[in-house]
Amino acid sequence: MTEHQHGPAHPWRGVMVATPVPLRPDLRVAQDVFAAQVARLVAAGCDGVVVNGSLGEYQTLTDEERDEIVHTAVAAAGDGSRVMAGVSAYGSAEARRWSERAAEAGAGSVLLLPPNAYRADADAVRAHYAEVARAGLPVVAYNNPYDTRVDLSPALLADLYADGSVVAVKEFTGDVRRAYEIVERAPGLDLLIGADDVALELALAGARGWIAGFPNTFPEASVALYAAAVAQDLPRALPLYRALHPLLRWDSKPEFVQAIKVSMDAVGQHGGPCRPPRGPLAPADAATVRDITEKLAADGLR
Repeated sequence: MTEHQHGPAHPWRGVMVATPVPLRPDLRVAQDVFAAQVARLVAAGCDGVVVNGSLGEYQTLTDEERDEIVHTAVAAAGDGSRVMAGVSAYGSAEARRWSERAAEAGAGSVLLLPPNAYRADADAVRAHYAEVARAGLPVVAYNNPYDTRVDLSPALLADLYADGSVVAVKEFTGDVRRAYEIVERAPGLDLLIGADDVALELALAGARGWIAGFPNTFPEASVALYAAAVAQDLPRALPLYRALHPLLRWDSKPEFVQAIKVSMDAVGQHGGPCRPPRGPLAPADAATVRDITEKLAADGLR
């Protein structure tokens, strides 16, 4: 575990690994494989896992599968507070129900996109987060305006925090300048790194956690990078970051799910296929990801 106040009081902090969902060749969820992956990440020093997010292909899961994944993660992590459950849904009532089910399963926090069925205004966004917060679990906002068409600006995040609706934000825009404005406007709101390829920059800007994709492949190296970055130990952090960055930047591409699964396969973990409409990574791209991963593994990264 990273040493910066992750624990029952702040279960969303630290290196929280966004987990892909392992699928068998017939595209059924391999719950046993998923349990082993969660246990492996925790054993490698990661603070916890984030399930049923975009990397977890939550939009393609049945309600039963989505529910079972949370229960599997809680059991495999050994401590439910280590599990952040994605509860995004088109309707606020449905998202609240997912949050209530996550609480019943023993999860420690939830991750919530803004309304994304249409371009919601600020009042609708605030009402959405307030409704889900009523379920009782700490809510981490997820700002991804590229996919949702709703931007959780620093000003809006400050309002959500003042409302008591959110405790943190997964900031995915890649705009490092926002980090400083978020801290200025809402000093108590925890900034979480939301894109792997700005991990160093946001850690130096005061991030309290990293919702990360590529620790699925290299958990120990990722934990070491994050620990060095938040300690502002650049001689230790920068070489690791430079080495990992050709892989980390795939986290910000539309094909990030496929890329992370290909990378996992390259180190002997179960990446596997995706559910349609996501198809396989283009052969040239898959070869690039495999080559980078295999070189890093040969260099001793784990």
